[in-house]
Amino acid sequence: MNISEKILAMASGKDYVRPGEIVEAKVDMAMVNEITGPLAIQTFKRIGLEKVWDNQRIVLVLDHQVPADSVKSAELHKIMRKFAKEQNIPFLYDVGDGGICHQVMVERGHVRPGELIVGADSHTCTYGALGAFATGIGSTEMAAVFATGKLWLRVPSTMRIYVTGKFREFVTPKDLILDIIGKIRSDGAIYKAVEFAGPAVSDMSVSGRLTLCNMTVEMGAKTGVVEPDEKTLQYVKKRTDKPFKVIRSDPDAQYERTLEFNVDRLEPMVACPHSVDNVKPVKEVEGVEINQAFLGSCTNGRLEDLELAARILRGRHVKRGVRMLVTPASSKVYLQALQKGLLEIFIRSGAYVCNPTCGACFGGHMGLLASGEVCVSSSNRNFVGRMGSPEAEIYLASPATVAASAVEGKITDPRRFLDG
Repeated sequence: MNISEKILAMASGKDYVRPGEIVEAKVDMAMVNEITGPLAIQTFKRIGLEKVWDNQRIVLVLDHQVPADSVKSAELHKIMRKFAKEQNIPFLYDVGDGGICHQVMVERGHVRPGELIVGADSHTCTYGALGAFATGIGSTEMAAVFATGKLWLRVPSTMRIYVTGKFREFVTPKDLILDIIGKIRSDGAIYKAVEFAGPAVSDMSVSGRLTLCNMTVEMGAKTGVVEPDEKTLQYVKKRTDKPFKVIRSDPDAQYERTLEFNVDRLEPMVACPHSVDNVKPVKEVEGVEINQAFLGSCTNGRLEDLELAARILRGRHVKRGVRMLVTPASSKVYLQALQKGLLEIFIRSGAYVCNPTCGACFGGHMGLLASGEVCVSSSNRNFVGRMGSPEAEIYLASPATVAASAVEGKITDPRRFLDG
């Protein structure tokens, strides 16, 4: 069996599972945010139970509209805080003590190899970078998990993506996943597990692997996963002392298909409006004028991403007439960026440094676009109306491309800044 099948077999108490089989699996961790959580809480209360199945396995994160931008948002936050208190749930990450839910989950030690993790957010698949089977579910499904700790799942078939080669300067895992989605298409991996492997993935940082797995849902996948290696174990063991079981694919594991990619000649890529699979090399769309540049999100708001952008912004200024927003993925990342002097670089360049939040990415809070405006973003979706007006346009790119474009005031290949 491959790693996804093995994890689901273990979670359902079986020796063997096959694609298409329905299993009743025990959930290791469950996460909700303040957008999806209140409905899950309301539905759980309608079930009629007084207590959740295990208050040590539930994580509540306020991240989408923080601090509260309206009375409605404040009321949603209130529901989350009240539920955490009623259920004595220790893992409530409130305003100022957390960040974007998917970053919080991995950096606070709530994700461990070999586990089954569900979240009421579609980008829960991010956690597969640590060798877990992680997937997004609906709020009413989450209510059932709160009640029973179990969930029916259909075992997905698995697509293996084998990556070779070495990344060139200012070419990143974000460019790779955009290239992959452009070729597979947004519906090319519906309800499949996508397993990333190969020397280029082994060489990649945990941060880069998180970016890959984060965007697998953009091609329809159930989850993305990377086999745990020494980098994974070092990352996890620094963040939790709880035991876990390392799961790896068998040498004779079966895959629906295997696709090979080589990054030796990969260029900076961009997903053009209004679809994540409308992918082109940056050089083909260079010169498109922008109004806003956004650096952040659960895709590219980690320290490694901020450091890359700061290399380009140091000593330079954001083009007059362009707004640049920088949103570190968590309070911890924010503090690290502060200690390393990155925030000073951003502020001196004319960027606006925001608190950790999903707000700008999903068009709910801060940085909304007006009609006719163009944004280049390091986030994961560019649907119509995603970041504000349905008449705005969003180009998805790497942190390097976002920073270069902010300086030039138009979409720019970051390799133009290689000589300093």
